[in-house]
Amino acid sequence: MKQLRIPSFLHDVFGEKQSLGSILTILLFGVLLTSTLYLVFPELTDNLPVWRSALALLLIFDIFSGCIANFSDSTSNFYAARKTNRIVFIAIHLHIVLVAFLLNTDIGYSIGIWAYTILGAFIVNALIGRHSQLFVAGFLLSIGLGCIPMLPDMKPYMLITCLLFMLKVLFSFSVDHYGKTMSNIGDEP
Repeated sequence: MKQLRIPSFLHDVFGEKQSLGSILTILLFGVLLTSTLYLVFPELTDNLPVWRSALALLLIFDIFSGCIANFSDSTSNFYAARKTNRIVFIAIHLHIVLVAFLLNTDIGYSIGIWAYTILGAFIVNALIGRHSQLFVAGFLLSIGLGCIPMLPDMKPYMLITCLLFMLKVLFSFSVDHYGKTMSNIGDEP
């Protein structure tokens, strides 16, 4: 499949080269799941100013799209070659906490899920280049997927968003899926 050269300001999202099919799949997944979430749970934005609703939905879209983008070889390899970018990416991912604050719901749960996800992502990231990385990532993800749905009275739309946030950052992003770590390809591409 033909690869499109991605503009540098979008490298953090799509990597350096990405197929049109992958780009469309990533964006379509984000749009469709975000729209479906809003249609199924319209109460998600009840009594909120338009700006807060729009920003929350944009962040949710980013979480959902990023889940898929981070599985692409282009995005995975882009970050595998840039250790500092990987750490910054993990550290700045406050999305789930911001969504909870913007929607004014499940803030405590979101902070806990965020902390678990970020800690797990740093652990998994520290294992890059080691055979155990995928196993540890799968183990930490399984703990989260098994425990989070048992949290009492969590809003279903926040549950979905939190689970996909954890998948995005802890597994989809933090695992070097294609074996292109810094030790394999050097500091710069």
